[in-house]
Amino acid sequence: MRLKRNGHESLRAALFLLPTWLLLLIFFFLPIALTFYYAFTNISLTGAASAHTEFVGFQNFTSMFSDPSFRMSVINTIVFLLASAIVGQQVLGLILALLMNEKKQWFRSVIGSLVIAGWVTPEIVVAFIWFAFLSDQGTANVMLGWLGIKPIHWLTSFPMVSVIIANIWHGTAFSMLVYQAALGDVPKEIQEAAMIDGAHGWQRLWRITLPMIRSSIVTNMVLITLQTLGLFTLIYALTGGGPGTATETLPIYMYQAAFSSYQLGYGTAISLILLLIGIIFSVGYIKISKVDL
Repeated sequence: MRLKRNGHESLRAALFLLPTWLLLLIFFFLPIALTFYYAFTNISLTGAASAHTEFVGFQNFTSMFSDPSFRMSVINTIVFLLASAIVGQQVLGLILALLMNEKKQWFRSVIGSLVIAGWVTPEIVVAFIWFAFLSDQGTANVMLGWLGIKPIHWLTSFPMVSVIIANIWHGTAFSMLVYQAALGDVPKEIQEAAMIDGAHGWQRLWRITLPMIRSSIVTNMVLITLQTLGLFTLIYALTGGGPGTATETLPIYMYQAAFSSYQLGYGTAISLILLLIGIIFSVGYIKISKVDL
């Protein structure tokens, strides 16, 4: 009787989970399978390939790695990722969290609201805000004019710097919130004991605080890395990937290949490279986190 009852309970549980599995199959596993399949085909939005798709093996990847534009987009992606996410958002978010950790409530509310305002603003709005700030007649050059400094063509002379600053402003709040929550779990007794033993601020941070929030550091780095790797709207609306290919990251290059040149198979192959880069960085973070600080 017990075996029969367990069988009915398992069947009932499976029926309850069936809608979830169907949703995962349709909206998660099937798109992944199609992505891998299309990456090895010549599927296109126009022409003969749109009607008669053929399996072309590694032809898309061969063409990709021989394309100088692809290599430049990889370099741009790595630079943008390292500067805006790993260094910018990660470090600035930690600094803000440390500054707000011991401050009064009014200070935390004001600074937190200002930083979070940038995070909750849609990417397209952020792009227009920074375009208005960095354009030739924008606020930045007006302020420089007050100081007697000639206008700077930010979006054409320093395009990568411009998109990096915009992304840092937009995304730092997430890292700040993660670290605020992590710092709140660090026992104050340990910090006080270290102070009594003569440890100064940097030693407490390096030897106590960072090791105790290591899991939060790794989690935050993985999340902001994946978010930054897939960033499209902010860069496309602010610079369009230009001037030339100066800010053409892999998502921009993928979009132009798939929807401007109509080569869906080639664009899908690029997405797999983007996925591979995300996996490499994520595994690297996990490996590094196991090293004693």
